[in-house]
Amino acid sequence: MAKFIIRGGNQLSGTLEVKGSKNAVLPILCATLLAEGEYILHNVPNLRDIETMNKVLQALGITVEKIDNHSYKIINDGVKSVEAPHEFVSIMRASFLVMGPLLASQKEARVSLPGGCAIGARPVNYHLEGFKKLGAKITMDHGYVGAKASKLVGTEINLPFPSVGATENIVMASVLAEGKTVIKNVAKEPEITDLCNFLNKMGSKITGLDTDTLEVEGVKELHACEHKIIPDRLEAGTFIIMSAITGGKIRVDGADLNHLSGFLEKLEEIGVKVNQYGEIKVGELKPVDIVTEPYPGFPTDLQAQTMVLLSMVDGKSTVHETVFENRFMHIMELNRLGCNIDAHGQVATILGKVNLCGAKVEATDIRAGASLILASVIAENTTEINEIKYIERGYEDLENRLKAVGVDIVRVE
Repeated sequence: MAKFIIRGGNQLSGTLEVKGSKNAVLPILCATLLAEGEYILHNVPNLRDIETMNKVLQALGITVEKIDNHSYKIINDGVKSVEAPHEFVSIMRASFLVMGPLLASQKEARVSLPGGCAIGARPVNYHLEGFKKLGAKITMDHGYVGAKASKLVGTEINLPFPSVGATENIVMASVLAEGKTVIKNVAKEPEITDLCNFLNKMGSKITGLDTDTLEVEGVKELHACEHKIIPDRLEAGTFIIMSAITGGKIRVDGADLNHLSGFLEKLEEIGVKVNQYGEIKVGELKPVDIVTEPYPGFPTDLQAQTMVLLSMVDGKSTVHETVFENRFMHIMELNRLGCNIDAHGQVATILGKVNLCGAKVEATDIRAGASLILASVIAENTTEINEIKYIERGYEDLENRLKAVGVDIVRVE
């Protein structure tokens, strides 16, 4: 079990470079199951989730080779198995995304029910209903979901909620289907656009990118391609908040600010501005009310980190979580460090301005862990963050990157 020991209060300055998007590369790795050939992927972050997904692909018969620090060669010379093992899917929900491409290319898939961070139920029924409408028969036994189809046929699918995972899985299932598939009320996250751009490079015919309706004209075959993953907007947002709470002397390099519009609008309302060069200017801070929403609204994956910033603001702020029903687990841990946050149902009330002091805390998911790091950086004395396995699922080599801008941080096994 590893942990971070952070001594707060240092003056921070320098540049933090944003790595490739974890949430973009995971479905793209799954998409390599759609066609044989050699794929080259660039700007891939070094994360535990990437390692896990590579093991899933290897279990299915795909060869994965690292060709430099952030590039991979994926060799699909024929899928050897259509079953994604429980040992991987149970620890990372995104592993379930192999089901769509397996169903499309092999006409069969068997995948363990997913696990991952404990931030809510996140059922897979939207995925399965989409597969059914395309013509698949769904079965469940012994904790596995099975899908079979002699052929998939294009249809119209209306998602009850703009689910990111369901959108990705259904799009990948439909690219080789017969005829046209129209998917309505899709998620519009940049990671989905990156996946669709990758699929179109492979020979897919997907239109409606960045809108709430995707149209997929099925093709008979696809081919391997080369692709560069987009920057991680959630890592960028985390680093921007780190700069804001420590005086704005950290520059955030390599972010695509167009992917952070809903977040940056709220930051400006608080009193923090980010220019096109990734420079952060901190003015007079004001309390705000935030509602998390599907993209392009305020991202649920940045609400925990933003609570740390709001704890520095004199006054009362609120955060209304509408995406996941169990995403306030970080509040108790932040309060251990001196925050004054109270949650009733899906609404959290943050009272600032507080003085933070180090304590022993525990990460409960990726973004909760990031919020604890932010709070530790400005807390007096020393903070011990346990269960950092969650943090390392979403942020590459944080110890060395944060040391480079002045954070007193040590990773201890």
